[in-house]
Amino acid sequence: MNSPSEPDRPKPFDVFLCYNSKDKPTIRAIAAQLKHRGISYWLDEEQLPPGCYWLDTQERDMSELKAVAVFVGQNGIGKWQRLEISIFLQEFVEHHIPIIPVFLADAPQETNLLKFLKLFTWVDFRLTDPDPLEQLIRGIIHPQLNADPGFIADTQKIIAAEIEANIPNNLTQQGAIAFVGRSAELDRLHDLLQQETLVAISAIAGMGGVGKTELALQYAYQERDRQTYRGGIAWLNARQDLKAQLVLFAENCLGLQPPTDGDLDAKLDWCWQHWGKGKTLLVLDDVQAYADVEALKIPGRSQFKVLMTTRSHFGSSVRELNLEVLSESAALELLRSLVTDGRIDRQLAEAKEVCEWLGYLPLGLELVGRYLARKHDVSVAKLRERLQDKRLEAKALKDREPGMTASLGVAAAFELSWQELPPEAQQLAAWLSLFALAEIPWHLVQACLTGQDEEELEDWRDEKLIGASLLKRTEAGHYQLHQLLREFFAAKRRQMAESAAWDETFLNVICAEAQRSSERPTRSLLEETTAVIPHLQVAIDQAEAMQQPLNVASGKAWLGYLYKSQGRYSEAEPLYLQALEITRSQLGQDHLDTAASLNNLAALYRVQGRYSEAEPLYLQALEITRSQLGQDHPDTAASLNNLALLYDSQGRYSEAEPLYLQALEITRSQLGQDHPDTASSLNNLALLYDSQGRYSEAEPLYLQALEITRSQLGQDHPSTATSLNNLAELYRVQGRYNEAEPLYLQALEIWRSQLGQDHPSTATSLNNLAALYRVQGRYSEAEPLYLQALEIRRSQLGQDHPDTAQSLNNLAFLYESQGRYSDAEPLYLQALAILEKVLPAHHPHLTTIRENLEYLREQMGRSVQ
Repeated sequence: MNSPSEPDRPKPFDVFLCYNSKDKPTIRAIAAQLKHRGISYWLDEEQLPPGCYWLDTQERDMSELKAVAVFVGQNGIGKWQRLEISIFLQEFVEHHIPIIPVFLADAPQETNLLKFLKLFTWVDFRLTDPDPLEQLIRGIIHPQLNADPGFIADTQKIIAAEIEANIPNNLTQQGAIAFVGRSAELDRLHDLLQQETLVAISAIAGMGGVGKTELALQYAYQERDRQTYRGGIAWLNARQDLKAQLVLFAENCLGLQPPTDGDLDAKLDWCWQHWGKGKTLLVLDDVQAYADVEALKIPGRSQFKVLMTTRSHFGSSVRELNLEVLSESAALELLRSLVTDGRIDRQLAEAKEVCEWLGYLPLGLELVGRYLARKHDVSVAKLRERLQDKRLEAKALKDREPGMTASLGVAAAFELSWQELPPEAQQLAAWLSLFALAEIPWHLVQACLTGQDEEELEDWRDEKLIGASLLKRTEAGHYQLHQLLREFFAAKRRQMAESAAWDETFLNVICAEAQRSSERPTRSLLEETTAVIPHLQVAIDQAEAMQQPLNVASGKAWLGYLYKSQGRYSEAEPLYLQALEITRSQLGQDHLDTAASLNNLAALYRVQGRYSEAEPLYLQALEITRSQLGQDHPDTAASLNNLALLYDSQGRYSEAEPLYLQALEITRSQLGQDHPDTASSLNNLALLYDSQGRYSEAEPLYLQALEITRSQLGQDHPSTATSLNNLAELYRVQGRYNEAEPLYLQALEIWRSQLGQDHPSTATSLNNLAALYRVQGRYSEAEPLYLQALEIRRSQLGQDHPDTAQSLNNLAFLYESQGRYSDAEPLYLQALAILEKVLPAHHPHLTTIRENLEYLREQMGRSVQ
């Protein structure tokens, strides 16, 4: 049986003819003479059948070549000729194949590659003596290696820039003057694209103006110069016909000639079938829908790498590189590269403010940098003023220059995304612009849009705004807008008919949130207030701009309350004063809202120990309430309680008692024996008796209050915990420790379960239980409780809150009781420093700590400095 014959292998050739296609007639004539003389040659138009990729190395047997003839004519070295040399030069080196330069005519310019070829002995067809054809044949038959491989390799580096630039590509955009702050992103992008998958698709997603196109362009140029994608780099505008662009690229850059009689899909399919084997990068700029990419039917070969820039998110099927704004240092570097006269560094503080105002957005930075470069006499400070005055309408953010990668100004770039949003998502974006440039708690947005379905609202947020990179999720339940997008959305909001009504709704929602934080929140107080403060300030500013004084007063009153709750008394006071002044001027001296403002300011002065300033305010508020609502109204009882509490704090017990009693009587008669407010009045009176040592009178009141809160609010209500704590405190000061401890423990358990481990009320409960253990000498049990309380107050209320100072003082007192003086002293000093910032010099708390510190130093045998 005959064995199957092997397929014919291509015959080896003597010489490889490398030429510019414009010199083809001359090359054909020389090839005919070589054939006549018995010299075999490689000529692409003869050896490659139709449909073959002209750079396909598998059809060429390089190992037995004797020489490579590189022809240079009057058209110079063609780009495909240079590419051919670039690709096969390594094989020439490996197989010791010499290069024979052949000059047909004078080249139009002296390129690096031409200089490289002139290093070797050449054949010159410009001369007739000696016979150039004979010289060429002799060089082929008796080849002499031009140089050792190392020399050729070094030379290859010299001409790399010229050769590499001829990777097939249609890159025409110039790119940024300075490309800064993105080196890590370039590396990450390359890693994503080189992963072993059938088709590597990597998206640069991000808001308009963040530099997506610029990064893709810089990557394309970088990898062109590195020869990563020898099959070509195709840059395609995804807002135009992608199929037509790909066919055009194949024709113009790859030399493919698809059939003329088919439709566009057939032509593209033909191009995919005849695309060469080199790794290829397809850049699709500004993709709107992933379906547009799928419609291209890119072959499932790993050679094709697809890079998209988009404002959208396409899900798990696409690996994304989400592009953020620049860092401050990179933003300043970009400005310096554009404004080269030193203005940026001479006015560095103003330049930093401009960068911050722009939100470090690359497009905005490039626009203002080019603006300053044109306007030599405009200072950075003047530019800042113009930006703040005209916002997105400033010329510096609208006028682009030729040569910029971006084709639009900032507002115009955002407009593209805006037009693609459905009306519902546009409305949500407009609502979001009402909030401050800070994290936005989502429940506040929902409170503003109570008429919207919760899930639909989430869909507009997630699929439309976040999906288009117009909104960023910062953490669970919190979102944030970029500064310039907020400006853009606000401008759109002001054009909407509902805008004025939205402003008032927004203020009411934020004030309601501030009020909620005064009603024993289930989250820590600091978390509540920190999230609300910037948004409340913005609501106040908006009310002032719209000349709504009563809304301004309401907002400032609640902002003052939030600052007061954080111990930021100096910031709270002017807000309370302004709210009071507005209310008086708008509603009159005797209005109930004026009384509320007086009470707020008086309460602030009371906690600061400014009793002489608080008293007349409480008295005025009481007088207004009595005259407007009557002697027996519950609000009158509340005013009586406030004044009594002030007298109690001053030790003016004989003046406080009748006020407490009046308040209790009103509450009982108007609200009933078992009302929670009655329990509060009972507690207040009991506390007064407790302070006076009238324990037998205080105890039944505490017990009544406890019974009411248990029956009306439940065993586990925080008010029940307060009643338990008060009764336990009474037992502690009486030395009834065994009765006090279980009450303290019950109160602590309620606060922990209802308000959380880290709530300030939990810290208070821990302090009280620790105090019990301290007076019992149970120091090892007291210390961890004091430490827990201190940690909670530091983390939830801040390092400089008065309650934190109290915890420091309590822990110091414990250490002093144990004789641990060196541990106690720095804690007393820290507590003193905190309270000196927020309390008057003669406040009782300050006096107590100073006395504690003085006594400690006496114990240590040191005099007070």
